[in-house]
Amino acid sequence: MKRRSFVVLLCLSFMLMMVACQKNDAASIPIKLAEVTRSVFYAPQYVALEKGFFEAEGLDVELQTSWGGDKTMTALLSGGADIALVGSETSIYVYEQESKDYAVNFAQLTQTDGTFLVAKTEKPNFEWQDVKGSEFLGQRKGGMPQMVGEFVLKKHDIDPHTDLDLHQNIDFANIPGAFVSGDAEYVQLFEPTASVFEKEGKGHVIASFGEESGNVPYTVFMTKQSFIKEEAETVKKFTRAIYEAQKWVKENDSEEVATVIAPYFEDAEMDILTSSIERYKQQNSFAETPLLDPDDWENLKQIMAEAGELPGDAPYDVLVNTSIAEEIIGK
Repeated sequence: MKRRSFVVLLCLSFMLMMVACQKNDAASIPIKLAEVTRSVFYAPQYVALEKGFFEAEGLDVELQTSWGGDKTMTALLSGGADIALVGSETSIYVYEQESKDYAVNFAQLTQTDGTFLVAKTEKPNFEWQDVKGSEFLGQRKGGMPQMVGEFVLKKHDIDPHTDLDLHQNIDFANIPGAFVSGDAEYVQLFEPTASVFEKEGKGHVIASFGEESGNVPYTVFMTKQSFIKEEAETVKKFTRAIYEAQKWVKENDSEEVATVIAPYFEDAEMDILTSSIERYKQQNSFAETPLLDPDDWENLKQIMAEAGELPGDAPYDVLVNTSIAEEIIGK
């Protein structure tokens, strides 16, 4: 009789465990997240994934890399992604096309430009005027790297279209290779490519576009209006996870951050990852909170306007949702 009772108890315990597991699975909310590219620049996002911050909020985040702003926004607007990590300028382009369900920025990840000016030869006494008359390998027209690049060059009285032999006909993924094999003396590069080039003697980092251009909502998490309305609690959970990751990145040194995000950069050596993160930390590229500042938004609009790419007014109170981030950080 005792044995029978024990078996019954064991079966009941097993059934309860199964029910509990099913409840936990049911509580896990799937999120399709599209990132515009794979970059060390987005370190806090990978930290949120690897440290379990999304999981702690009951989110099952599936990360996909779209390789381009246009493709990322297409994925978001078509339902292929719930949330997109992409340059905030893309939300302005969509809004000005009078989209009924336009994209809204709700959590900032990076707050400066992430590119560096790389030269083929060492420039120990570099001045921006040295760039004049050179062959310069630029970025895609209308994209944030190119617009910030033009903004900084103009700040130093250099017209990128008349004072340079500017090339903008190379796909983003092929720019590093084109620089190595071509005749261009200067190029804009993100990390870790800039550090790799220095280590291999293919180029030398001589200036930072992020330091020169000031704070700007460079890369932001955004979603459609309808998703915020229908899934407000989910967006809140997502933002809380990102904030936890931002605090973690701030509190830990570059080597520790590199160790955590290494699975996303299998071909990168640890010293390169570490130096890349340290470079971004030193210029405060990683936003410390998800809250997008109105002054930074105005700086973005000025950069776009000077590049001739601002299509309309781009109102902050329409395209930026601050209420979620403010609640999360307790402001």
